[in-house]
Amino acid sequence: MQHKMNKLLLIAGLSTLFLSGCQVVSVKNQALNVSIANERDSILSRNKLSEASLNVLSMTGREAKVCSEDPENCINEIKQIPQIQDEQLLSTASELYLAKAIALEKSSECKIGILSKHTSEEHQKTQKDNFNKCLDQQLLMLDKSVRYSYAYMFNTKRAPQARIFDNRQVQLRDFYNQSIAKLVSTYNLRYAPTEIANQIKIGQNTYNIDFSHYPELKDRKIEQLMSTYNLNFSGLRSVTRRDGFGSEFLVVLPEDSVNSLAKTKYIIDPLTFKYPNNINPNIHSARYLAATLTAEPVSAHSVDEIVNNSTFEIKAYDPYKYEQLTIGKKTYPLAANFSAPYGLWLAQNNLGKSAYLSLIDRDEQITMPHLYMLEPYNPQKKVIVLVHGLASSPEAWIRLTNDIMGDNVLREHYQVWQVFYSTNMPIIESRFQIYAILTQAFGQVKVGTPAKTDAVLIGHSMGGIISRLLVSDADITQNALKMMNYRQLNQYKKLPIIQQRLAIKDVPNFSRAIFLAAPHRGTEFADRWFTKAARKVIKLPGAFLSAVGDVLTQEESLKDALKEIDHSFIQNGPSDLSYQSNFMALTKNIMPKSGMKYHSIIGNATKSDDLNLISDDVVPYKSAHLDGAISEKIIKGGHSIQETPEAVLELRRILRLHLIELGLYKP
Repeated sequence: MQHKMNKLLLIAGLSTLFLSGCQVVSVKNQALNVSIANERDSILSRNKLSEASLNVLSMTGREAKVCSEDPENCINEIKQIPQIQDEQLLSTASELYLAKAIALEKSSECKIGILSKHTSEEHQKTQKDNFNKCLDQQLLMLDKSVRYSYAYMFNTKRAPQARIFDNRQVQLRDFYNQSIAKLVSTYNLRYAPTEIANQIKIGQNTYNIDFSHYPELKDRKIEQLMSTYNLNFSGLRSVTRRDGFGSEFLVVLPEDSVNSLAKTKYIIDPLTFKYPNNINPNIHSARYLAATLTAEPVSAHSVDEIVNNSTFEIKAYDPYKYEQLTIGKKTYPLAANFSAPYGLWLAQNNLGKSAYLSLIDRDEQITMPHLYMLEPYNPQKKVIVLVHGLASSPEAWIRLTNDIMGDNVLREHYQVWQVFYSTNMPIIESRFQIYAILTQAFGQVKVGTPAKTDAVLIGHSMGGIISRLLVSDADITQNALKMMNYRQLNQYKKLPIIQQRLAIKDVPNFSRAIFLAAPHRGTEFADRWFTKAARKVIKLPGAFLSAVGDVLTQEESLKDALKEIDHSFIQNGPSDLSYQSNFMALTKNIMPKSGMKYHSIIGNATKSDDLNLISDDVVPYKSAHLDGAISEKIIKGGHSIQETPEAVLELRRILRLHLIELGLYKP
């Protein structure tokens, strides 16, 4: 009996062993991020094909590595398996070709080492030939990936709308967008064109370039053309993008030599000065442009025609003007990166450094104000003009500008112009020069277009004072002459340049203004010992003094008056900010013109709610406050209040209010 029992136990044990040894499937818990990554990752996010493609390849019995190295043969084998559906074939083919292109991009053949220039000419030629052959092969792979991904999205039995929530469709859109980005970038690396071509050839295939949706790029020379997917800007809080169809690009156009920040002669009377072509060269059209590229077959009715035969068309879109595109009578959102052009403009021009140097160096490059348009001029959009403060630059507006670009409503209805000026100038001079350049800029705007009227002016700190005087009408000539104690200074009133500056006129194109942390009545901060020390270092620009001197010395009786400049009545910008300055005495009571809508945003760095004590550590509430403001917002924070989220939200509220009151937007 015992023997029988032992036999049964042995059989049971062996059965358990054999059965467990044959078990194929087991279960265990894994982290959610791993599960999601396994489902969503692809060749773009890891050095491995997506799970969907691997599943298809498993039906062929071919390893993923072999298929990635030789996608053509692998895809031909897949085509012979009738159980594989059209979507599976097209999506897998697109990823395989893209994987091969990425592998080629990483290979040594597609790179030229920096040490190669020290080798023999024969070796350099051989390396260059291999480099070009590698790039040509890469282009062929990318061309195939574009075609297969397009066929998947628009020429399968199921329409794109039927797959709207499919992860695979998102992957294929990414394959398509990235393949275009890499194709254009690789083509530029291969042929280094200096102009945007009308046609590109890849093997036997042709891509025609269509600029009908971006005429500003047609027949233009280019300085840089780059995909934005790999760009990262450390100074931007966030990158404003619009997800969708198409590949995001950044185009940099060459700058006209006369339109640079280079030191130029100071123009004392810019309103009557005869500029070349009658255009102020300091008004800069946008040269850092956002662009979105798509690739579509010119004429194709089948998958085979799309993949093998069709001529494609690369269409360039201005994403500011186009939010959607139509394919097969269906509309789809257009992808875009709005922050990249702005970020690259700031990074390459280093405006912050120029601002500080111009403050302390009287011979620094920037003397005349500059106006920058941040997107291609659009006559159908209202204009926002931003004016920075002391020792600052357009960099002061990074957060606001980026948020305007990221707000669909504001981006649709506004275009941003930024003023850059030297803050060591007398404020009355800066106001006049900025008045002149804005008058000239709006003078180029066609009458009757939305851009001509109801613009919004926003100024911070010293820029707030200037902005108030840009929307005001006041003649301070007599009061100014009374302050002049030099016996011959009364003759100033005969000079047109004096009359221009003291007879303050508004820029009529503005109907709303916003002042942030503006010391309208001056600040005692300008009179503290360390500020006074800095004021002694800060001098009026040499170009400005020279220009004034040229005017004054034309009259014998005014030669001695030059001694008064930069010593008493005419002072630098920081000195003008003192509540004891002549400038403040002349201008502190000037109010915006009748009918002008204006708002105040004021910082409070104290723990008090007492209006007599509130200050942003530089400007007290009493100086920043303006009677008659439609709204006044006091925000917790210091003098750089325009950088706070609360201030940006308030600015966005006011800008939307402006649109509502104009009947352009209904919430």
